[in-house]
Amino acid sequence: MPRVAIVDYGVGNLRSVERALARAGAETVITPDPRVVAGCAGVVLPGVGAFAPAAALLLGSGLGDAVRDAAGRGRPVLGVCLGFQLLFDSSEEGEGGTGLGLLPGRVRRIVAAPPLKVPHMGWNSLRLRRPAVLTEGVEDGTRCYFVHSYAADADLEDVVATVDYGGEIVAICERGVVTGTQFHPEKSGPAGLRIYANLVAASMGERRAAEPSLL
Repeated sequence: MPRVAIVDYGVGNLRSVERALARAGAETVITPDPRVVAGCAGVVLPGVGAFAPAAALLLGSGLGDAVRDAAGRGRPVLGVCLGFQLLFDSSEEGEGGTGLGLLPGRVRRIVAAPPLKVPHMGWNSLRLRRPAVLTEGVEDGTRCYFVHSYAADADLEDVVATVDYGGEIVAICERGVVTGTQFHPEKSGPAGLRIYANLVAASMGERRAAEPSLL
């Protein structure tokens, strides 16, 4: 059972992610400590809220560097919702902000004509664009749960799935061990649990136990 770090930088629905990962077969640890993140086999970066203050908290705490380092050492990293957006270079939300730069691209506000509304909220169907580790066993057309006003303008080679909301919105990206979902897998039923299970399976190949003194 791989240990997966859930990064606690002050913005996120951590307990629901923890429960979903546990159901998917992970030993989880919610942690604000970069050293604990460094000792885990996989990393989940959740997040709810605005990009700039979240980025400041993440980078100012040293957790951002820990996430970058984990990816650099081949540990699977999954960003969820705002956590997905923070994997990119920057965002135009509010005063903007600098992200982790693990995925090239910029986060931009959704433009949707009436009767569609922003934020994009509710269930929407995935259109799978290419095979990926994160979506193994997930079918094209699977419905997942979204709540967001901004979306990634990502490198096309990284895009795994999109949804239609008055135009294409990037829903899943994967670049090597760095992955992310704009939707909430923990709120998306069996398909979301399958995504977490795929992360857990990927983490098993790079397992490294955290030192007991750090926990």
